[in-house]
Amino acid sequence: MPTRYAIYYAPAPDTALWRFGSDVLGYDAATGEDVPQWVPEGFTPQAWAAATADPRKYGFHATLKAPFALAAPYGEDALLAALERFAAGRTAVDLGPCGVHEIASSQGGGFLALTPVEAPSALAALERAILEGFEPFRAPLTPEDRARRNPERLSPRQRDYLDTWGYPLVLEEFRFHMSLTGRIEDTAPAAARLQARAEAAGAAGPVRLDRLALFRQEDGQRFRVLATAWLR
Repeated sequence: MPTRYAIYYAPAPDTALWRFGSDVLGYDAATGEDVPQWVPEGFTPQAWAAATADPRKYGFHATLKAPFALAAPYGEDALLAALERFAAGRTAVDLGPCGVHEIASSQGGGFLALTPVEAPSALAALERAILEGFEPFRAPLTPEDRARRNPERLSPRQRDYLDTWGYPLVLEEFRFHMSLTGRIEDTAPAAARLQARAEAAGAAGPVRLDRLALFRQEDGQRFRVLATAWLR
């Protein structure tokens, strides 16, 4: 599997928000190491590890440019330099308070994520700028990558975005979220316990999107933070 990159929002590693997300997932993408996983009441450690298996592969984050392989002739250094230039010309976005909410999955069912209570308009503008600005770096989807997105389950607009941008949940379909679980059948009990944990840990906000993180995945392993660039 080729090396893949993604542009995410990831809180600084010394913040309560990062510690909360990493503890919930049992993985710290800044160090690339497992951490003792917090387990909510009503779940066994094994059941919670299974419930969080999908987001653990990516680390705690919010997607701004979904994972992509680099297009020729670009290399990693060029991507890093472009991220620095982009961040230097953009201002941070205040997201306000955040809460744990269920998000419907395009693959069916729902998952839990930390999302802004009221997303500011500047957030959508930032996502669009990143989506468009870094598109030249993205190699086209392989047929296998496209099939993995189950395009038959997507709406017509989502399929169009998948073919155009390599990811279906962009532009009008974009919703800023920091995933805490994969798809689970009954989200209510876990949502209540995650919300209480976030509040107790001081992770519920207000949140400021003040940095962009470039994540890298090698050989199909977990993503980890490669570099960060601070917004103005």
